[in-house]
Amino acid sequence: MKLIVPLAFLTLVFFVCGWRIAGGLAFVVTMFMLFFFRNPRRTAPRGDHLVVSPADGKVVAVKDVREDMYLHQDVKRISIFLSVFNVHVNCAPINGTVESVRYNPGRFHVAAVEKASLENEQTAMVIAEGQTKILVKQIAGILARRIICYANPGDIVEKGDRYGLICFGSRVDIFLPENAEIRVKAGDRVKGVKDIIAVLR
Repeated sequence: MKLIVPLAFLTLVFFVCGWRIAGGLAFVVTMFMLFFFRNPRRTAPRGDHLVVSPADGKVVAVKDVREDMYLHQDVKRISIFLSVFNVHVNCAPINGTVESVRYNPGRFHVAAVEKASLENEQTAMVIAEGQTKILVKQIAGILARRIICYANPGDIVEKGDRYGLICFGSRVDIFLPENAEIRVKAGDRVKGVKDIIAVLR
């Protein structure tokens, strides 16, 4: 809204002043912003062990990795690339309590490449449910220059709750227990909240 309202007002001013070309350009930009920041309502599938996608986009990697910064264990990592045409609102993939939220400054590699997971600017959130902990990273891309995370340590989240967004092209990585049953593969396209990406054992 902080971007859309001023743009809409500027568009109106241009047309009132008779500057049709400037007004037309401002109108196109305003419409793109409305499209980009859309936030569709979706219902998460029921099931305590189901993990839903935290974002819309394309799965670019499914890997077994060692995560030593937050979880300190071997995990499965699913990486989802968000283009400028995807919904950029991020949602909680499981029910649980937010254990930690940490912002790390970094670089701005293209979000789809492997090194973006470690080197790019990002916000990491750990969600705990009983003995299960998962990690979700909002990762900036070459165009993204702002990561927004509304969650705070101690917050209780439900699967599908909106907790933040990344502006203009980005990536979301989710780190799951090693024994999780992964339901997606590289190349799949997923929708946040609606699509099941894994089952916790």
